[in-house]
Formats: sequence, C-alpha cells, structure tokens
Amino acid sequence: MAQVMFQGNEVDTVGDLPAVGSVAPAFVLTNGELTDIGLDAFAGKKKILSIVPSLDTDVCALSAKKFNADAGTLDQVVVLNVSADLPFASGRFCSAEGIENVIPLSSFRSTFGVDYGVKIEGGALDSLLTRAIVVLDENNIVLYTELVPEITNEPDYEKALNMVK
Repeated sequence: MAQVMFQGNEVDTVGDLPAVGSVAPAFVLTNGELTDIGLDAFAGKKKILSIVPSLDTDVCALSAKKFNADAGTLDQVVVLNVSADLPFASGRFCSAEGIENVIPLSSFRSTFGVDYGVKIEGGALDSLLTRAIVVLDENNIVLYTELVPEITNEPDYEKALNMVK
C-alpha cells in the first residue's frame, strides 16, 4: 500500500505501482463506445498510462491537454488516459477540448486500479484512481513510474515523455 496526499490529507492506495523492469499487468478498460480494450490492443507501441482521478478536475484536464499536445509528435507511442470516469463523460470532455491524440479509457468495470495499485481506499475519493504515470515499452516492460505525491499536483511530463523518445 502506498500513501499520497489529497489537499494535505493522507490517502491510502490499495497497493504499489508495478516495478520498473517488470512486465506490466494485463488490463481491460472501457472506451467511449463501451467496448472493452485490452493492453494487447496496443502491441508493438510504447505506452504512456496517464492515470488520473477524474477529467472533471482542473489538474486532470491539464494533464490530458499536455499529453495531447505532445503525443501528436511521437512515433509509435500511444497515450492512454485512465480514470474511473464513465466513458460518456470522458468522451464529452475529449470532444469539447479537442483531445485527439490521447485515448480516454475507463476503469469503471475493471480491476485496473487494484492491479496497478492506484485505487484509492477510503476518504472522499474512495474507489477513484490516484494520479500516476506508468510508461511501458513495446513489449509491456515497465520503463518508468511516478506516483504523484499530492493528487492535486501535475506529474513530471518531461520524464515520462523522455522515456518514449
């Protein structure tokens, strides 16, 4: 179990991020058309998993916009924005904000939060995902992770992006 902060208050997660050098856990998430999408759908590409509590918050929205701007310049890289938001809400956000280079995926009916150690346990954000980055290579080996210590802060975009360049 890891601990992060939310507005200065301690928040527990159900586990820890996958270890650098390990094979990433397989997952099945849901896209805006309510289709289940597995990790294997992105085979052969490097992957940035931008894990956020909800796109309905300012920092999560900023993260999606930042990765969207940078993802369009990357070859053979996919950026997946993973949240517990319902697929409809993620789709509306991406459509309204012109997010075209980031794929929004929902964990609402999956074990992703537990498998990646990012599900929040207890408190006001119970069952949402904490803010984290996981970068995978073409073979789903974990290259980089960041568990953002304060949920209301942005991740280190440059470190994540440098891992896929």
